[in-house]
Amino acid sequence: MKDERPSLTAAWVAAARTYGALLPERYRLADDPYGASLAGARLLERLANTRIGRALSVRPGLGTFIAYMQVRTRVLDDMVRAFVAQPGAQLVVLGAGYDTRALRLPELAGVPVFEIDHPATQRRKQRALGRLGATSPARYVTWDFETRPLDELPAELARAGLDRGAPVLTIWEGVTMYLTEGAIDASLRAIRAWSGPGSQLAMTYFERTRITHRAPLLRLMRIAVKRLGEPFLWGWQAEEVAPYLAQRGWEVVTNRSLDDAAYDFWPAELARIVRSRGSRYALANLGGLA
Repeated sequence: MKDERPSLTAAWVAAARTYGALLPERYRLADDPYGASLAGARLLERLANTRIGRALSVRPGLGTFIAYMQVRTRVLDDMVRAFVAQPGAQLVVLGAGYDTRALRLPELAGVPVFEIDHPATQRRKQRALGRLGATSPARYVTWDFETRPLDELPAELARAGLDRGAPVLTIWEGVTMYLTEGAIDASLRAIRAWSGPGSQLAMTYFERTRITHRAPLLRLMRIAVKRLGEPFLWGWQAEEVAPYLAQRGWEVVTNRSLDDAAYDFWPAELARIVRSRGSRYALANLGGLA
């Protein structure tokens, strides 16, 4: 993300969450009435309740984008719901973008939620919510990742009210692919530093082949994000994730393809259009350093 410009890829993600409303109701996995407004997208308003909009939502192309984000959002939402059922639970969203879980999920009522992101993105989000007359209960922690060292972030979260002795679920969604290995390492160590006993980390990541594959659609996507100033930089192979996280104090308990997860929720004819091509999610428990 370029200095002083809100993240454009975060806007795409927010819009895609709202476009899930185009799906037949029985197939919707996550409803986000705020996302398109946060993104400044107008396409949904034109497609909503139209025959063409409903048809496109279940076909490759626009349907692939919608289905992918529905599955990604739902698997992380379910992790949040499970985690916050315990007393004293807290939620940190690292690289929050236009995340709306604090607004969308009733299970988060009374749960401290901390959203960390660049000041430009947070300003745009708060302005857009203001225009909607919505006030998020999340606590905003403004952080310029380009100029401030990540080892100072745990103390900043504590000043914002995070209890570093209590369990924290950190959501790290749609971020790792844009970071260098050094930034990933520093982030994981910071997350561990603010996580009390019983904490978990839920993250999404790309397999390395997704960043290097020469398939036309993937090449086009890489070109697009690079031109936006947010190029893909990093990926793991699936078998590398558990040892990598173990060295940084995290024990992986789930490491799964979003393609496979789609079949948990949908019949095969819809699940197969997700076609995430190496996009995965992982859940890890706080453990000792390997």
